[in-house]
Amino acid sequence: MIYLDNAATTFPKPDIVYEAMDSMSRNAAVNAGRGSYRLAREASKLVAETKQLLREMLQLDISASVIFTPSVTIAMNQIVNGLRMKDNATIYLSPYEHNAVARPVFQLSKNKKVQIKELPIKLDTLEIDLEKMKYEFSKDKPDVVFCTHISNVTGYVLPIIEIFNEAKKYESITILDSAQSLGLIDVKPHELKADIVAFAGHKTLYGPFGIGGFINVTGIPLDVFITGGTGSDSLNLEMPEGSEARYESASANIVAIAGLNAALKVLDPKKIFKHEKELLDYAHNKLSEIEGIRICIPQNHDQYVGIISFIVEGFNSEDVGMILDEDFDIAVRTGYHCAPYIHKYLKDKSVHGTIRIGFGQFSAKEEVDKLVNAIIDIVGGN
Repeated sequence: MIYLDNAATTFPKPDIVYEAMDSMSRNAAVNAGRGSYRLAREASKLVAETKQLLREMLQLDISASVIFTPSVTIAMNQIVNGLRMKDNATIYLSPYEHNAVARPVFQLSKNKKVQIKELPIKLDTLEIDLEKMKYEFSKDKPDVVFCTHISNVTGYVLPIIEIFNEAKKYESITILDSAQSLGLIDVKPHELKADIVAFAGHKTLYGPFGIGGFINVTGIPLDVFITGGTGSDSLNLEMPEGSEARYESASANIVAIAGLNAALKVLDPKKIFKHEKELLDYAHNKLSEIEGIRICIPQNHDQYVGIISFIVEGFNSEDVGMILDEDFDIAVRTGYHCAPYIHKYLKDKSVHGTIRIGFGQFSAKEEVDKLVNAIIDIVGGN
């Protein structure tokens, strides 16, 4: 199989990830933070070390709280529902947001008096309209701004510095979704002016499913949203005080953490970025030569990486994906990609969304050639 769905999850992982998880599962998969015996202490040490590796990647010191969760979606739910929002607060979302953000915010709006607004977009380039955004902020001051770093639909790298810098003029809380960026491009929260960074272990970090989380860079106060056992202060029905344990109820997924730990130690973001960008440019050039293909990317080709979405005129995107799978053994993603806002701008609803290619560090130029030839066969057989 040719796997081109790395935007959903990177696959395969480096061998060291599988080896670390297997070793942990067989030899040391005990409950971290729940015992004083040697294996429990070693598990707790592994958790702490993995959090420190993440801090170092983001150039943060020990004061930055790293909270592990089962996924970035769970992390976003804890953030959205933990923020102490005043009545009539204004929340801005980029039109590229994933449902991991969009749905928790929408649910919040059903329970609290908050206003949700989209950051404006340039219809001709599909890029954030920064000048219009400045006007919108001056008219409706942002209390919170959620922004994905890289679109999981088009690969667009959003201008986070410009967005968050402007938001900070209004003392806004800024929250970055780094699911598609951390491990691929620089994520430096202090430069980006990001208060909180949410991450997914199983995507561009090349870790496994079951581990994600968020980093509270500037110590934004968050109410507890998920409660339960933490292994400490057990007679107290309140969640324990502390910047990390307070938000980490339930047993840590130590096997997944072991996989993420191994992945972080061999990750080479610059090398992966260079490889993916070369494949992306090559695929774009090849696909552009096929009549009847509409590629959905930003006008500035320097502002996207890792992902291409396209439409085959006259075809339902789901049908194209099925043909690629059944006739050519090529795995791509089709549909709306859990991103509810951007498709009205892509104008792809008549064909049920886009066909998405997601590259990874193990993708190859030869695989792009086979995909392009398959698309030519499909178009030619129409």
